[in-house]
Amino acid sequence: MACDQLANVLIKAYKNPIQMQADIARYSKLIFPKDTGHNEEREEKLLQRCPPGHEGTMLIDKPATIVDVYGAIIAWYLPDALTNATQKEIWAASDFLSPSLEKSVKVDSNWRTSQEWFKQSSEHGHENLLDLEVSASLKGPSSEKILKSIARPAAIASVALRVMHPEQYWAGLQALDKRQKARNSR
Repeated sequence: MACDQLANVLIKAYKNPIQMQADIARYSKLIFPKDTGHNEEREEKLLQRCPPGHEGTMLIDKPATIVDVYGAIIAWYLPDALTNATQKEIWAASDFLSPSLEKSVKVDSNWRTSQEWFKQSSEHGHENLLDLEVSASLKGPSSEKILKSIARPAAIASVALRVMHPEQYWAGLQALDKRQKARNSR
């Protein structure tokens, strides 16, 4: 049922492309990782070089893909892709993460904008795929409950990723395979 509903919505979205007169490849070459959208002068220059490619606001009320001038998919809009049961499973699984999140997220800081969380060094990053580690939240006492509760929703998300971004899906599988081989060779 859940996979059928997801597949139907993905098909409807794919068959309903909404084209913008924007070149996403050109735009992506002009932006920088530090572009936050808060520098008005920088944003104005980007708008002049890469206008948004649409006139006004468009209300999208059914599954669709947003594509650029060359047909590259920029975004998927997938209302009702997940069944109510799947949404409830995800919500219930998130309850198991609450204790870990309460310990890790500080009330007085914003993790999205804190440069401390996004350092490019071996202290906060990975030198290669072989040194990947399991998330701290999955090393705690609730790890088995978390993994069991997200197994089905994660499988459904993998199906969606396989359709929407096959390169990322296969890269993920390759990373897991390399990690497993590295563990077996220890």
